[in-house]
Formats: sequence, structure tokens, C-alpha cells
Amino acid sequence: MTKPPSYSSADTARLPDGSPAPALPPLVTRQLLLRFLTVIGASASFFLLLSVVPLYAQRSGGSPGLATGALMLATVGGELATPRLVARYGYRVALAAGLGLLGAPALVLTAADGMAWIVAMCLLRGLGFALTVVAGGALTASLIPAERRGEGLALAGIVSGVPSLVGLPLGVWLVSHVGFTPVCVAGGVAALAAVVVVPGLPGRERSTGRDAGIVAGLRNGALARPTAVFATTAIGAGIIVTFLPVAVPASLSGLVAVALFAQPAMATAARWFAGRYGDRHDPARLVLPGLLASSAGLLVTSVTSSPMAVLAGVALFGAGFGVAQNATLTLMYARVPESGYGTVSALWNVAYDGGMGLGAVGFGAAAAHTGYPAAFALTAGVMLVALVPAWRDR
Repeated sequence: MTKPPSYSSADTARLPDGSPAPALPPLVTRQLLLRFLTVIGASASFFLLLSVVPLYAQRSGGSPGLATGALMLATVGGELATPRLVARYGYRVALAAGLGLLGAPALVLTAADGMAWIVAMCLLRGLGFALTVVAGGALTASLIPAERRGEGLALAGIVSGVPSLVGLPLGVWLVSHVGFTPVCVAGGVAALAAVVVVPGLPGRERSTGRDAGIVAGLRNGALARPTAVFATTAIGAGIIVTFLPVAVPASLSGLVAVALFAQPAMATAARWFAGRYGDRHDPARLVLPGLLASSAGLLVTSVTSSPMAVLAGVALFGAGFGVAQNATLTLMYARVPESGYGTVSALWNVAYDGGMGLGAVGFGAAAAHTGYPAAFALTAGVMLVALVPAWRDR
């Protein structure tokens, strides 16, 4: 991979001979702004309910891990199918359908409290979220100049990160003050309102090349390695959002909202740092540090009886996770032509949501035998299996 041009302290790009590089193309355009509005709507809907639905399932006598697992299972299945849907129907149709499926079930989620109903709504919302992130991810990449890919993806990460930053703790806080139904309705409205701007987005890929497909992408080590590393870090994300509210002792329940704010806050800031650094140096340098920080963060979080350990652990995990998010995605887009953006978006999002779902289900099974602290520590160790692909991508 060609190394990006170096930057001086004045942030001026220079060519290898020392002469000034041509001015960079503008990053933010009207269509990218419209795309960001759909990002905000989808992310707000998804993250506002991400920790709320497991709580609703638990208070309804069901399994919180099953609710998150169903959401992520449907998301992964939808992500695998979305590239073909986009190729046939275009970005606008896929995005509008995704926002509708994400929002409408949220409006009626609390109409019943049986586990079968909750799982069904989670499956629909997972499919909707899959459509928004895969179709939207490829569209976002096509709207960002290649010279500013890392920075542009970091900006997109901030736009999607702010709703998670606010939504995760806000959802848990609102449930205790206004109940589950108003929170679920708010999550549904956030997604459905974003459909209004979809007609202003491009309808088709600009590239005429053929997408290689998911299977071919996994056979390509240049894509498979960062996919594996990111999937491993996403396991920890699924665990934190699903089990932190129930793993922390009841006497420290006020800590959960703060911790669920700290994790996405650090991830959002780290994504911006990683994007700026990657454009100026090489995003491959950040893959291994992102993995190690994520693992270390979960290990610190395992001391669930200590407020300081929990806050420090989720913050460290968030920083590592944010670095891994940007570094792996930037690398993957840089390694394919524009016709491969759909494959990259699908692979990366499958890694994200598949890792979260696997983390939620697997952690629940492990914690039933070991307890929450030991399960956190065990997961931190398991994440180190990704050291080999992370080292090769240095």
C-alpha cells in the first residue's frame, strides 16, 4: 500500500521531493451532509434502544443476551444480502427500507412483553439496521475523496458516534424516569424521520466495475486480516452494552450511565485521531495497538466492584475500539477499487455486528458458570487470538 504524503507542523502536505502537494479536495459536500442526516437517524434509533431492549427483556422474564443476539444475528444476515440488493435497487431504496424496518418495530416493541415478540422485533430491526449500515457505508465511502479517506471516515464515525455517545446512557436513564414505551417510540421516530432526506442521495454506484462479493473478499488476506481483528474487538463492545448494566453491583447502578457514556466518547475521539494519523502516516500501524488496548480495557473492567476500574476499563476499551474501527475500515477501502466498496462495507459491518452478537451470547453462557468478573477477564484473553493477523497488518 502506498504511504500517504507526510505533513508538516503547519498541516501542509508535501511531496517526497519537498515541494508542496496539490490542494486537497473538499471533504464535506451537500450529498455527504444529507448522508450524515441518515446516519444520525439510524444511529440514534439503534443506540437509544441497544441497552434498553435487553433490560426490557430481563424485566419481562426473558434473556437479555438473547435479545441482543437476535438483533445482531438478523443484522449479520441482512448485511450479507445487502450488497446484492444495492446492486439491483440502488442506495436510496436500500436506505429507505432499512430506516423503515429499523423504526417501525420500535414503535410497537412494548405492545407485548413475551420473549417471542421481543425477539421478532429485534430481528426486524436488525435487518433494517443492516440495510442502513452496508448500503450507507458504501455510499459514504464513494462520497469521500480518496486522499482524505481516513479523515472522512473519521468524520463519519463522529457523526454516528455522537448518537451512540448520547443514546446509550440516555436510553437507560430515560427508562427509569419515563418508562420503556416513550423511549422505544422515540427510537422509532428517529429512524423514520430520516427517510425524508433519502431522495437527495445518489441512487447508484458511480463505478461500473463488478463487486467481488463476500466470499471472494474473505479469501483475500488483505481484507480478511483486518476483518478478523475488528470482529475480535467488536466482541467486547457487545459485552459492554449488554451486560455492564447487570454486571455492576446494584449499589453502583448510577455508574452504568456514566460508563456507557465514557465508552463511546473515547471511541469517537479515538476514531478521529486514527483517521488523521492514518492519512498522514499509515493506518496499518494502528491495528495492533487498537487490539491490545481493547483487550486491556476489558481486563480492567473485570474488577466490577470498583467504580474506578469500571470507568477506566470501559474508557480504555473505547479508545482501542475506536482506533481499530477507523484503522481497519480505512485499510480495507484502500485495498479495493470503488466497485469493491460494497464488499468492504458488508465485511466490516458483519465483523462489527457478528462480533457484538457473539460476544453477547457467548459471554452470557460463560458468566453463568464463572460469574461476571471472571468472564470479563476470560474474554480479554480470548481477544488476543487476533494478535497474528494484527501483527501481519502492521
